[in-house]
Amino acid sequence: MKYTEEHEWLRPEGDALTVGITDYATEQLGDIVFVELPETGREVKKGDEIVVLESVKAASDILAPIDGTITEVNQAIADDPSLVNSDPLGKGWFFRIKPAEGASIDGFMDEAAYKAMIA
Repeated sequence: MKYTEEHEWLRPEGDALTVGITDYATEQLGDIVFVELPETGREVKKGDEIVVLESVKAASDILAPIDGTITEVNQAIADDPSLVNSDPLGKGWFFRIKPAEGASIDGFMDEAAYKAMIA
């Protein structure tokens, strides 16, 4: 698994990456009450706002970590946003993205580097 400075995690699965947010991010946001997911098939560029989260504390955007195409979204969290808080590294994932040609996750942090960043 890799991590971004925006507190997202990326897990390679086949030719796609599953993307969610970390425990640290959910602690900062508080209870998530609404999730707006992107449409499947949407082509995104790194840094595009693609998920909108609303929590009891604030609204927040999840950004595309790389260029690619959204191949799947987790409808379960749209129906039950609390899954993001209760299982952010499992059932609380947001979307799967197929990286564009040449896109790589090599520059992202490993778990040790991410833990050092949030320490």
